[in-house]
Amino acid sequence: MQPGIWRRIKEEISIWRVGTLPGIVVLCLVIIVRLTGAMQSLEWLVFDSFLRLRPVESVDERIVIVGINEDDIHNFGYPIPDQEMASLLKKLQAYAPRAIGVDIVRDIPVEPGSAELVNTFKQHKNLIGIEKALPVTIDPPPYLPDAQIGFVDQIPDADGKLRRSLLGTITPKGYKFALSLKLAEIYLANEGIQLKHRVGDRNLIWVGNIQLPRVYSNSGGYVRTDAGGFQVLLNFRSGPERFRTVTLGDIKAGKFQPEWIRDRIIIIGMTAPSAKDLTTTSAIPSAKFAPPGQVYGVEIHAHAVSQLISAVLNSRPLLKTWQDEWEYLWIIAWGFLGIAHARLTKLPLLNLVTIGFASFILVLVAYIFLILGWWIPLAPTIIIYTLNSLGLTALYQYEQTLKAEINAHYTMIERTFETIHNGPLQTLAKVLKLLKEQNLPTDKLLPEIEKELEKLNYDLRGIYEFLQREPVNQDKSLYLGQGLVINLHDPIHQILYQVYSYTLERDFPCFKTIKVKIRTFEPIEEKGLSIEQKRGLCRFLEEALCNVGKHAAGVTRLEVNCSASEGWHTLSIIDDALAISSYKEGRGTQQFRNLARQLKGKFRRVSLSPRGTLCELSWPVSKFWFY
Repeated sequence: MQPGIWRRIKEEISIWRVGTLPGIVVLCLVIIVRLTGAMQSLEWLVFDSFLRLRPVESVDERIVIVGINEDDIHNFGYPIPDQEMASLLKKLQAYAPRAIGVDIVRDIPVEPGSAELVNTFKQHKNLIGIEKALPVTIDPPPYLPDAQIGFVDQIPDADGKLRRSLLGTITPKGYKFALSLKLAEIYLANEGIQLKHRVGDRNLIWVGNIQLPRVYSNSGGYVRTDAGGFQVLLNFRSGPERFRTVTLGDIKAGKFQPEWIRDRIIIIGMTAPSAKDLTTTSAIPSAKFAPPGQVYGVEIHAHAVSQLISAVLNSRPLLKTWQDEWEYLWIIAWGFLGIAHARLTKLPLLNLVTIGFASFILVLVAYIFLILGWWIPLAPTIIIYTLNSLGLTALYQYEQTLKAEINAHYTMIERTFETIHNGPLQTLAKVLKLLKEQNLPTDKLLPEIEKELEKLNYDLRGIYEFLQREPVNQDKSLYLGQGLVINLHDPIHQILYQVYSYTLERDFPCFKTIKVKIRTFEPIEEKGLSIEQKRGLCRFLEEALCNVGKHAAGVTRLEVNCSASEGWHTLSIIDDALAISSYKEGRGTQQFRNLARQLKGKFRRVSLSPRGTLCELSWPVSKFWFY
C-alpha cells in the first residue's frame, strides 16, 4: 500500500474516532431513555397517527351494529326493558344471522319481560351475553351457559387510550374468552374454521392456520406494560364509515334490508352518549354524536371481531412487533448511520436537507411496515439519527475548524521559515563565513559585515511587514525579499521568471563566475495547480538557484527551463560546476520530494558527465478539470 494512501486511512480513522465515541454515548442515552418508558407517549402518538392516516377501507358488511341511541332511550326507557330486548332478538333471529352479541349488562332482570328474554336466550345458541371479568366484576346473565358468555373488559394504556384487544384471561372462575373472540369463533365455524389453542397453554391461540400475535410487556413501543391475559394489538378498520349501523327504532320499524342481517354478526350495544359506554382512541375518527376522541364500546367490539375474521378470510394483516433484539438492532443501525451521515456531509445546508430526506424515508418505511402489519420503532430511531447527524456534524465542523486553524498556523510557520531560510539566513550565513574565514583585512571586513547586517535588518523588517498583512493577502502572495511580493494568481511562467530574475541578482559568490545564462519559461497549463503548489514551485526554483549560487564552484553556464512535453511539465536547473557528492538529504530536498508527491510527479537531482548537476521537478499535464 502506498504511503499516501495509508496516511489518508489513518487520518480518516482519527476523524471517525472524533465522532464515534460521542455518537455511541448519545445512542446509549436514547436507548436508556426508551428503556425507562419515557418515549412511550411518542411511540403511541406515531402508532395512532399512522393508523389514522391509512388508506380508507370499505365497510365490513359482515358485522352490523344495532345501536341504542338517545331516541331509543327516550322511547323505551333506560335500561332497556327485557321485553324490548326479547322482541329485538326475536326479530333479528327471524333473518338468520350467524351470531348475535348483546353488549348490554343483564346480570339482573329488567322488568317487564324477564321470562321472555330468558326463553329467547335458551332457544338460540348463537346468542352471546357479556360479563366484566376484571378488575371490578359484573356477572353475566345467570341463565346463560359459559359457552354463551364473553367478557367485554379492555385494558387502556397509561394515556387512557385503547390500542390493545384483550381476548382471553384467567379469572377466579377459570379461563375466560372475550365477546369478540366468541363471535368470531361462531362466524368462522360456519366456514369450517376452528379456534384452537395448545392444550394447557392459553397463551398460544390459532384461528384457522393463523397464530394470533400476542402482546408482551415490551412489545413495540410498550415498556413494562400490563400484558396479562392474551392481548393483541387492535388493528382498527380505517375510514369514516367502518360498519353498518342501525338503531333499535329502525329494527322495530322495519327500516332495514333483510340481507343486512342474514348470515351476519350482529352486535347490540349503546350508542347514546348519556349511557357513557365510550372508549378513548385517536387511531380512528370519533363516532357520530360521541365526544371528540371517543368511540362507543360496541364499535370497539366490532373492530376486534372484524380484525379476527378479516385476517382469516381476507388475509388482512394482524399487527405484530419485532423481537426486542431486532428493535434495538434497528435503532443502533440508524444511530451509526447518523454518525456516518455527520462525517460524510460537509455543508450545513446539505446536512439539513439530507437529514430531512432520510427522516422522510424512515417515516415512509415505518408507515409502509404498519400497513403491512408491523409496528417498528420510529420515534427513537428518528431521535437518535437526528441527534447524531446534527450534533456530530457540529462536532466534526468544530474539529475540522480547529484542525484548519492548526494547519494554517503550521503553514504560516513553514512559509515564514522558507522566507527566512532563503533570505535572512543566507545573509547571516555569509556574515558567519566572512568572520570565520577572515580573508579580508579588518578595514574592509567591517564595512562588508555592516552592509550585510543592514541587508539582514531590511529583509527581517520586510518579512515582518509582510506577515502583518491580512491572511487572505498572504495566501495569494509570495515574499521573496527586498520588499518584493509576487502575486501567485499571475500565470505560473511569469511568476517563475520573477523568481529567477530576483534570485540571480542576489550576492552569491558563484553567480559571479557565470558567463552563459539560458532561460526558457513557456506558458504552461495550470488548471491543476493550487496556489500552494505554485508557491512550492517558486520555492523550488529559488532554492535550486540559491544552491547554485552558494555551492556550484567554478560554474560558467546556467540553464533554467520550464516547458511541457509529451504530457509532462518540467522545471529544470542545470549548471556545469563540479558536482558535489552529499549523502545527507537536507530540508530543501525533503520539501521538493513532498511537492513532487502532491503534484503526482517526480523529483531528481543527479550529477552530469563530465561535470555539472541537474535539479529537476516534473509533473503530469492536467487533462481534466477535476484532476
